[in-house]
Amino acid sequence: MSRFVGIDLHRRRSVVVILEEDGTKVSSRRIDNSPMALAAAVAEAGPCPEVVLEATWGWYWAADVLSEAGAGVHLAHPLGVKGFENRRVKNDDKDATLLADLLRMGSLPESWIAPRPLREQRELVRYRHKLSQLRTGLKSQVHSVLGKEGVVPSLTTLWGPRGARFLDETPLGEAYGYRIDSLRALIGRYEREITELDGRIHLELRADAGYRAIQQLSGVGRVFAGVFVAEIGDVSRFPNPKRLCSWVGLTPRHRESDDKVFRGSITKQGSPLVRWAAVEAVSRWRGGAPIRDSYQRIAERRGANIARVAAARKLITLVYYGMRDGEIRCLAQEAA
Repeated sequence: MSRFVGIDLHRRRSVVVILEEDGTKVSSRRIDNSPMALAAAVAEAGPCPEVVLEATWGWYWAADVLSEAGAGVHLAHPLGVKGFENRRVKNDDKDATLLADLLRMGSLPESWIAPRPLREQRELVRYRHKLSQLRTGLKSQVHSVLGKEGVVPSLTTLWGPRGARFLDETPLGEAYGYRIDSLRALIGRYEREITELDGRIHLELRADAGYRAIQQLSGVGRVFAGVFVAEIGDVSRFPNPKRLCSWVGLTPRHRESDDKVFRGSITKQGSPLVRWAAVEAVSRWRGGAPIRDSYQRIAERRGANIARVAAARKLITLVYYGMRDGEIRCLAQEAA
């Protein structure tokens, strides 16, 4: 008879609750977070226990420690257990007990635990996206400072040779000029970091057949291909493309009761990074030949925004087949 362990994981301390198979509480203890303390607390449950923890701050190390200790590790989905926040009495012991009880009854909403190499690839991709967002914020500050001096650039972009000359030759007040120079130096540093990350991500993923295949799609280059491969991970865990689109959050919300059915906007309950990459990839080229006609048809009937989301969903469908098969057959047939 295996025992079930629920862990309410926090930054510095955690609560570990052990339940018997019939739901009887064996023990409850609070520990200071460390690999040795966590392994020792879970060892009290006996050999090969089933352990559940929430997908909260810094759960990576805990999952690795538990796996190395021989436990069956389960990750509670944060949206699935969110409704339990409204309980009349809520504390760490009850939270850990509830997690263990849900696992014991087979009712635990679970998240997929990515293997360590994939988590490291995700870290690079997410950091690259974060740096890109910070760089965009710095560029917006440059336009804001120019506006304070009444300078409206006639150039389409300030981030090329012509833009650099424009900024060098534009007279500004001393404080504004200092801030512009500082912002330009920071933007240059971010550019170098992002370029270095792009090369490192490509070296990590270049041997992946799916990574190479999905770059054949219009609008999908190395950056977006890296996002798709690292964030989706093992695509075989999705039985079909519809499940992948649902995981990304590109499917409509569905509410049904008796004979009433309501379908709303997309759920957006999934990977925000994959969803962003899919929408950005189809924004310019409309998804290329396999998707463009569908985009135009939907845009004429329901508008460009809805058409863009529909095109992104079709793109994710093609990404699914590219990652699963190492090729996208509709593109191969078109080329032939």
